[in-house]
Amino acid sequence: MATHVITKYKLDKFWDDEFKTLNYISEPFNDPVSVNQWLSQGYQGKICGELCDMRHTLPSWSNKFIELYTAEGWKDIGIAFYRMRTGTVMPNHSDLYKRYIELFNLQGKEQTINRALVLLEDWKSGHYLEALGSPVVGWVAGQVVEWNYDAPHMAANLGLEDRYTLQITGHK
Repeated sequence: MATHVITKYKLDKFWDDEFKTLNYISEPFNDPVSVNQWLSQGYQGKICGELCDMRHTLPSWSNKFIELYTAEGWKDIGIAFYRMRTGTVMPNHSDLYKRYIELFNLQGKEQTINRALVLLEDWKSGHYLEALGSPVVGWVAGQVVEWNYDAPHMAANLGLEDRYTLQITGHK
């Protein structure tokens, strides 16, 4: 079994609210086995949030995130903005990174993949994040939760305002 590491730190905020006006699209979670399991467990409605990734127009300041993580030794960095509307739940799961692994030929090297989740706004009531069974609430804009490869995590928006995050993916 893999050993997972969760790291928490804070970035100084340099972004504005441009992420709220992006062209978010709803894509199904890329693991139908997990989705079927969640449905059998009683999850209904909004499973998974909406995404705006590098295939679309991103905020003018997006490249600064890529520069920050490149300086930390990350390679082949991809970013995706993620919006969870009220009532959206992303049950406990491990990311598969299927597209990323194919794009950068990382078959057999999956353990080198890292994910950083940047919390773009201050925490609002009902916004939830959990990584390796440890809850994260009460955050401030710029807090980052980072994990290696397939660390289990979950998220939900049980509040009344949209929940925005930025997913940064890379490998070392």
